Amino acid sequence: MEHWIREFTLATSLVVEGIAALIVAFAVAEAVARLVMSIPRHSGAAPGHVSHGAKEEIRLRLGRWLALALELLLGADILRTAVAPTWSEIGQLAAVAAIRTLLNFFLQREIAAEEVRKNAQRAKPDESDGRGGAADPTAE
Repeated sequence: MEHWIREFTLATSLVVEGIAALIVAFAVAEAVARLVMSIPRHSGAAPGHVSHGAKEEIRLRLGRWLALALELLLGADILRTAVAPTWSEIGQLAAVAAIRTLLNFFLQREIAAEEVRKNAQRAKPDESDGRGGAADPTAE
């Protein structure tokens, strides 16, 4: 029974790692496709130019996918170590978990900061929206 549980857990961790790898591959392919698709929309500027907002959106979407993949990889490491923990494996898990957790923390913090910037930008009127940035006559 113990052998079966160990094999099942190791197989599960391998499947989870495979899913994480597929997520990373999908995320990169999606980011490249979005980048290529956004170039023609911004062709009014310099050739091959992509607006900062479009790049940020692509980068943040990629970051969200990578954060998910990091969570899955951490789960796979925990599964693998749970069935046959040696002190060496526990130390390696602790180091990997710390690195992945820090990466995920900073990635999530950057995503949240960009969401705040995006929401703040939406809240204030855009001066390039055709109104010419005219002052509000009632604001005196």
